[in-house]
Amino acid sequence: MHPKNSFAKDYDFEDLILHSPALRKFVFVNAYGNQTIKFGDKLAIKALNKALLKAHYGLEHWDIPEYNLCPPIPGRLDYLLHIADLIPKTTLRLLDIGTGANLIYPILARLHFNWQCTASEVDLDALKNAQKIIDKNTVLQEIVLRRQRFKYSILEHIILPGDNFDVVVCNPPFFKNRTDAQQQNQRKVRNLQLEEGENFGGQANELWYKGGEEAFVKKMVVESVQFKDQVHWFTSLVSQKENLKNIKRAINKTLPIAVKVVDMEQGNKQSRFVAWTFKG
Repeated sequence: MHPKNSFAKDYDFEDLILHSPALRKFVFVNAYGNQTIKFGDKLAIKALNKALLKAHYGLEHWDIPEYNLCPPIPGRLDYLLHIADLIPKTTLRLLDIGTGANLIYPILARLHFNWQCTASEVDLDALKNAQKIIDKNTVLQEIVLRRQRFKYSILEHIILPGDNFDVVVCNPPFFKNRTDAQQQNQRKVRNLQLEEGENFGGQANELWYKGGEEAFVKKMVVESVQFKDQVHWFTSLVSQKENLKNIKRAINKTLPIAVKVVDMEQGNKQSRFVAWTFKG
């Protein structure tokens, strides 16, 4: 985990429960005598997220429908901390592609770094929930939401004439289709010994894209050329390491000035993001 990640230490569950009493019912003592929760249970993660956002940032209202993805906050903050290393500026203008119902990247970017944030989303219900989060929190009022009205566009129709962003961030759909997503979810339920329904959830547009994350990022790469003068760094998470080779090949075909792969670790989980720029 990034050395500046404020969630790197063990959670103080008693303190978190003081900030958000609803978390208490998910906390138990494990075989090692430590307080913990089921990290594969989306309801437990949602309760933890509410507590973390309130305890660390004073955010009073955050909620998502049960069927939407519930992101683990430490890993999301890690991505942004590495972005801050990549672009050492006091205030960044960030564009989040596919912010989802949870709005987590703009929330963390705003509250942890005080960055200027714009976020896009193709799903109208998710966009409405994200707007509800903004409306209920005065500290988030400056976040701008834009609806992507074209299902197979990523940057097009979102980056407008006159826009300038320091960085684009993206957590792309990683499955190729519904069947692939369902099979992976069933494996997760078995491996984590969860009850049916105890998982991270997710709607179609959050989980899969025809061709998977490789196809999504390649499409983003192609579109990035149109906006090379309006965006300093384009970035995207890449969940499957084996996709990096083809993604980097696609990026290099656009003749960028620089390409970087930044590796990240959160506990036993390894992840990474790819970044490219057309500016010197």
